[in-house]
Amino acid sequence: MITPALKKNDKQARLLIITVSLIVFAAVVFLSRFTLKVDLGFDVHVFALINAVINSAVSGLLVWALIAVKGKNYELHKKLMLGAMVLSILFLVSYICHHLFAGETKFGGSGTIRGVYYFILLTHIPLAGIILPFILFTAYRGLTGEYADHKKLAKYTWPLWLYVSVTGVLVYLLISPYYV
Repeated sequence: MITPALKKNDKQARLLIITVSLIVFAAVVFLSRFTLKVDLGFDVHVFALINAVINSAVSGLLVWALIAVKGKNYELHKKLMLGAMVLSILFLVSYICHHLFAGETKFGGSGTIRGVYYFILLTHIPLAGIILPFILFTAYRGLTGEYADHKKLAKYTWPLWLYVSVTGVLVYLLISPYYV
C-alpha cells in the first residue's frame, strides 16, 4: 500500500463532497435551461467532440487504473485515477459550454436505433447525475489510506463511472449527425 495523501476528517470531507456535488448538479441543471446566442467564431459543437474525446480518455484511464490496482501497482493506480478525475473536471466545463452555447439537439434517428439511443440516454443521464459524490467519497477513502472502505466503494463506483464515460461517447456518436 501507499502512504495516505490526506489526513482523515470525515465530517469536513462529507460536507465538502456533498456541497461540491450539489453545486455541480445545480449548475448543470440550471445552465441547461439557458442558451447563449453568441457568435464564438467557431462551431460550438466542437465542445461535444471534446466531451467525447475526454470521455474516451477517462474510460481508458479507468480500465488502465483497474489493471494497475489488480497488479498491485498502487502508485500508478492513484495517478491514473487522479488523472481521470482531472479529465472529468475538464469534461464538465466543456459539457456546460456545449449546452450553454449550442442548446439542445433533437435526435433524428428512427426505428431500432432510436430505441437504442433513448435507452442509452435514459440510463446515462441519471447515472451521470449521481456518480460525482460516489467518485469523490471513493477517492477520499483511498487518499486517506482507508483502503478496505475504498475498495468496497470502488466495487460500485468504478463500473458506474466507466458506464457513464462509455455511454457518453455513444450518445455523442449517435446524436452528432443531427447537430445543425
